[in-house]
Amino acid sequence: MLKIGLTGGIGSGKSTVAKIFETLGIPVYYADAEAKRLMNSSKSLKEAIQQNFGQASYENEQLNRKYLADIVFSNQEKLELLNALIHPVTIIDAEQWMQRQSTPYCIKEAALLFESGAAENLDFIIGVYAPQALRIKRVIKRDNLTPDEILKRINRQVHEEMKMKLCDFVVTNNEQELLIPQVLKLHQHFISLADSSS
Repeated sequence: MLKIGLTGGIGSGKSTVAKIFETLGIPVYYADAEAKRLMNSSKSLKEAIQQNFGQASYENEQLNRKYLADIVFSNQEKLELLNALIHPVTIIDAEQWMQRQSTPYCIKEAALLFESGAAENLDFIIGVYAPQALRIKRVIKRDNLTPDEILKRINRQVHEEMKMKLCDFVVTNNEQELLIPQVLKLHQHFISLADSSS
Protein backbone atom coordinates (compact mmCIF):
# COMPACT_ATOMS: atom_id res chain seq x y z
CA MET A 1 0.00 0.00 0.00
CA LEU A 2 1.25 3.47 -0.90
CA LYS A 3 1.58 6.10 1.82
CA ILE A 4 0.85 9.55 0.44
CA GLY A 5 1.40 12.87 2.19
CA LEU A 6 -0.80 15.90 1.57
CA THR A 7 0.47 19.32 2.61
CA GLY A 8 0.20 23.04 1.96
CA GLY A 9 0.17 26.32 3.85
CA ILE A 10 -2.64 27.67 5.98
CA GLY A 11 -5.68 28.45 3.79
CA SER A 12 -4.34 26.55 0.76
CA GLY A 13 -7.30 24.13 0.80
CA LYS A 14 -5.62 20.91 2.03
CA SER A 15 -8.80 19.79 3.80
CA THR A 16 -10.92 20.40 0.69
CA VAL A 17 -8.55 18.24 -1.39
CA ALA A 18 -8.48 15.58 1.37
CA LYS A 19 -12.30 15.44 1.38
CA ILE A 20 -12.32 14.78 -2.40
CA PHE A 21 -9.95 11.82 -1.85
CA GLU A 22 -12.25 10.58 0.94
CA THR A 23 -15.21 10.76 -1.46
CA LEU A 24 -13.21 8.43 -3.73
CA GLY A 25 -12.97 5.93 -0.87
CA ILE A 26 -9.42 6.80 0.24
CA PRO A 27 -8.85 6.99 4.01
CA VAL A 28 -7.27 10.23 5.28
CA TYR A 29 -5.37 10.77 8.52
CA TYR A 30 -5.78 14.41 9.60
CA ALA A 31 -2.58 15.06 11.59
CA ASP A 32 -3.79 18.31 13.17
CA ALA A 33 -7.03 16.82 14.52
CA GLU A 34 -5.23 13.66 15.66
CA ALA A 35 -2.53 15.71 17.42
CA LYS A 36 -5.28 17.51 19.37
CA ARG A 37 -6.81 14.14 20.29
CA LEU A 38 -3.43 12.76 21.39
CA MET A 39 -2.72 15.84 23.52
CA ASN A 40 -5.78 14.84 25.55
CA SER A 41 -5.45 11.04 25.40
CA SER A 42 -1.72 10.26 25.56
CA LYS A 43 -0.61 10.12 29.20
CA SER A 44 3.09 10.58 28.38
CA LEU A 45 2.41 13.54 26.06
CA LYS A 46 0.17 15.15 28.68
CA GLU A 47 2.89 14.82 31.32
CA ALA A 48 5.55 16.23 28.98
CA ILE A 49 3.36 19.25 28.14
CA GLN A 50 2.66 19.94 31.83
CA GLN A 51 6.35 19.60 32.71
CA ASN A 52 7.34 22.13 30.05
CA PHE A 53 4.39 24.52 30.09
CA GLY A 54 2.99 24.20 33.61
CA GLN A 55 -0.02 22.54 35.26
CA ALA A 56 -2.32 25.21 33.79
CA SER A 57 -1.83 23.54 30.37
CA TYR A 58 -4.76 21.28 31.35
CA GLU A 59 -8.08 22.15 32.96
CA ASN A 60 -10.38 19.33 34.11
CA GLU A 61 -8.12 16.80 32.34
CA GLN A 62 -8.59 18.62 29.00
CA LEU A 63 -5.98 20.65 27.13
CA ASN A 64 -6.24 24.38 27.86
CA ARG A 65 -5.76 25.44 24.24
CA LYS A 66 -6.04 29.18 24.80
CA TYR A 67 -3.43 29.12 27.57
CA LEU A 68 -1.02 27.12 25.40
CA ALA A 69 -1.67 29.16 22.23
CA ASP A 70 -0.97 32.41 24.12
CA ILE A 71 2.45 31.02 25.09
CA VAL A 72 3.57 29.39 21.83
CA PHE A 73 2.28 31.91 19.29
CA SER A 74 4.30 34.71 20.85
CA ASN A 75 7.49 32.68 21.39
CA GLN A 76 9.19 30.78 18.55
CA GLU A 77 11.30 28.65 20.93
CA LYS A 78 8.25 27.55 22.91
CA LEU A 79 6.42 26.71 19.67
CA GLU A 80 9.37 24.59 18.53
CA LEU A 81 9.44 22.86 21.91
CA LEU A 82 5.71 22.05 21.75
CA ASN A 83 6.10 20.71 18.19
CA ALA A 84 9.09 18.61 19.29
CA LEU A 85 6.84 16.97 21.93
CA ILE A 86 3.80 16.45 19.66
CA HIS A 87 5.32 15.45 16.30
CA PRO A 88 7.00 12.14 17.29
CA VAL A 89 3.80 10.92 19.00
CA THR A 90 1.65 11.90 15.99
CA ILE A 91 4.09 10.32 13.50
CA ILE A 92 3.94 6.97 15.37
CA ASP A 93 0.13 7.18 15.60
CA ALA A 94 -0.13 7.88 11.83
CA GLU A 95 2.20 4.95 11.04
CA GLN A 96 0.04 2.58 13.10
CA TRP A 97 -3.11 3.96 11.48
CA MET A 98 -1.66 3.48 7.97
CA GLN A 99 -0.78 -0.14 8.73
CA ARG A 100 -4.44 -0.82 9.56
CA GLN A 101 -5.71 0.45 6.17
CA SER A 102 -6.52 -1.95 3.33
CA THR A 103 -6.97 0.42 0.36
CA PRO A 104 -4.39 0.66 -2.49
CA TYR A 105 -3.15 3.89 -0.91
CA CYS A 106 -3.95 6.15 2.03
CA ILE A 107 -3.23 9.78 2.82
CA LYS A 108 -1.74 11.69 5.73
CA GLU A 109 -2.83 15.33 5.67
CA ALA A 110 -0.50 17.66 7.61
CA ALA A 111 0.61 21.28 7.37
CA LEU A 112 4.11 20.50 8.70
CA LEU A 113 5.00 17.30 6.82
CA PHE A 114 8.52 18.48 5.98
CA GLU A 115 9.11 20.50 9.16
CA SER A 116 8.19 17.55 11.43
CA GLY A 117 10.25 14.94 9.58
CA ALA A 118 7.08 12.96 8.76
CA ALA A 119 7.74 13.22 5.00
CA GLU A 120 10.57 10.67 5.32
CA ASN A 121 8.08 7.84 6.02
CA LEU A 122 5.92 8.54 2.97
CA ASP A 123 6.13 7.35 -0.66
CA PHE A 124 4.91 10.55 -2.34
CA ILE A 125 3.91 14.05 -1.26
CA ILE A 126 1.12 16.13 -2.81
CA GLY A 127 1.31 19.88 -2.26
CA VAL A 128 -1.78 22.09 -2.41
CA TYR A 129 -0.91 25.51 -3.76
CA ALA A 130 -2.89 28.75 -3.58
CA PRO A 131 -1.66 32.35 -3.94
CA GLN A 132 -0.99 34.05 -0.59
CA ALA A 133 -3.61 36.80 -1.00
CA LEU A 134 -6.29 34.15 -1.58
CA ARG A 135 -5.09 32.09 1.40
CA ILE A 136 -5.31 35.14 3.68
CA LYS A 137 -8.83 35.92 2.40
CA ARG A 138 -9.95 32.33 3.07
CA VAL A 139 -8.53 32.23 6.61
CA ILE A 140 -10.06 35.61 7.54
CA LYS A 141 -13.44 34.19 6.50
CA ARG A 142 -12.89 30.78 8.15
CA ASP A 143 -11.15 31.64 11.44
CA ASN A 144 -12.01 35.31 11.98
CA LEU A 145 -8.33 36.21 12.31
CA THR A 146 -6.73 39.51 11.30
CA PRO A 147 -4.38 39.62 8.28
CA ASP A 148 -1.49 40.24 10.71
CA GLU A 149 -2.28 37.13 12.76
CA ILE A 150 -2.46 35.04 9.58
CA LEU A 151 0.83 36.42 8.24
CA LYS A 152 2.50 35.53 11.55
CA ARG A 153 1.39 31.91 11.07
CA ILE A 154 2.38 31.88 7.39
CA ASN A 155 5.84 33.18 8.26
CA ARG A 156 6.37 30.33 10.72
CA GLN A 157 5.95 27.70 7.99
CA VAL A 158 8.38 26.76 5.23
CA HIS A 159 8.02 29.28 2.37
CA GLU A 160 5.19 28.14 0.09
CA GLU A 161 7.17 28.11 -3.18
CA MET A 162 9.96 26.15 -1.47
CA LYS A 163 7.45 23.68 -0.02
CA MET A 164 5.88 23.06 -3.44
CA LYS A 165 9.35 22.33 -4.92
CA LEU A 166 9.79 19.59 -2.29
CA CYS A 167 6.49 17.93 -3.30
CA ASP A 168 6.18 15.18 -5.92
CA PHE A 169 2.83 16.51 -7.19
CA VAL A 170 1.11 19.89 -6.90
CA VAL A 171 -2.63 20.56 -6.93
CA THR A 172 -3.46 24.19 -7.77
CA ASN A 173 -6.35 25.58 -5.75
CA ASN A 174 -6.62 29.15 -7.08
CA GLU A 175 -10.40 29.16 -7.78
CA GLN A 176 -9.63 29.19 -11.54
CA GLU A 177 -8.46 25.61 -12.16
CA LEU A 178 -10.95 22.89 -11.27
CA LEU A 179 -9.92 20.79 -8.27
CA ILE A 180 -11.80 17.53 -8.91
CA PRO A 181 -10.11 16.69 -12.27
CA GLN A 182 -6.67 17.29 -10.69
CA VAL A 183 -7.49 14.97 -7.78
CA LEU A 184 -9.02 12.31 -10.06
CA LYS A 185 -5.86 12.26 -12.18
CA LEU A 186 -3.73 11.69 -9.05
CA HIS A 187 -6.15 9.06 -7.77
CA GLN A 188 -5.86 7.09 -11.02
CA HIS A 189 -2.07 7.46 -10.96
CA PHE A 190 -1.77 6.10 -7.39
CA ILE A 191 -4.19 3.23 -8.09
CA SER A 192 -2.14 2.12 -11.11
CA LEU A 193 1.13 2.50 -9.16
CA ALA A 194 -0.28 0.41 -6.31
CA ASP A 195 -1.51 -2.25 -8.80
CA SER A 196 1.86 -2.50 -10.52
CA SER A 197 3.75 -2.84 -7.23
CA SER A 198 1.48 -5.54 -5.78
